[in-house]
Amino acid sequence: MTVPDIEDRRSLHQRIAADLRDEIMSGDLAPGAKLPSTVHLKARFDASNATVQKALQLLKDEQLVVGRAGAAVTVREHRQRTVRPSAFMAPVAAGEPYRWLTEAALLGARPQSTLLEVAEARPPADVSAVLGLENGGTALLRRQVLSIDDEPAELVMSYYPLDIARSTPLMEKRKIKGGTPTLLAGLGFPPRLSVDRVSARVPTQDQYQALKLPSDLPVLRTLRVVYSDDERPIEATVMVKAGHLYELQYAFTPE
Repeated sequence: MTVPDIEDRRSLHQRIAADLRDEIMSGDLAPGAKLPSTVHLKARFDASNATVQKALQLLKDEQLVVGRAGAAVTVREHRQRTVRPSAFMAPVAAGEPYRWLTEAALLGARPQSTLLEVAEARPPADVSAVLGLENGGTALLRRQVLSIDDEPAELVMSYYPLDIARSTPLMEKRKIKGGTPTLLAGLGFPPRLSVDRVSARVPTQDQYQALKLPSDLPVLRTLRVVYSDDERPIEATVMVKAGHLYELQYAFTPE
């Protein structure tokens, strides 16, 4: 069966930016490399000068390239970060910082977490399902933004069963020393298994504003469920990252 051709309905400058973005993120256009000249891009994409300039402006807004009118446009130092989710799960020793902060610092970055909200809330349906909440049930929400070098990197919304969270530091609007894996382990709920569900989505208004996104590029949405002994779910977290700046790395051992 022949699959019919599907027309790309995006404007030409968006299509040009998409192709160049892919070449930058895959390394075909390396950091410091000059982008092809406007004359070359006009011929390659059969586009006008104004259309090429609009495409380049999109990439500048995303901070993937730098340059000014009349000068060569070059690729910025590679801004895409590889995130290893498995590195953040284990509890840390007493007095040590949360592993996300440690991992980011190892890459030479300045990480920071900003706690935005701590409240009892009704989670999204997929979170309610994995936590086993009844219809309309609530959980404790801890909402924060993680930043790298003063740029928003990730919007994090963590939900906890109320019977676990009540009368613990989880309920307080302050950072938890060592992170929640350490706290949960100390409460008798050591993390034993983490399951991630990753999808690409168009950002919501809240996500767009919190992450200061330059355009309607997709975001990476991860729903992570952490289980303790007896496969009990103790935490469900929705993490949202800018799709053009991050990739997730998972390592698997053949069974």
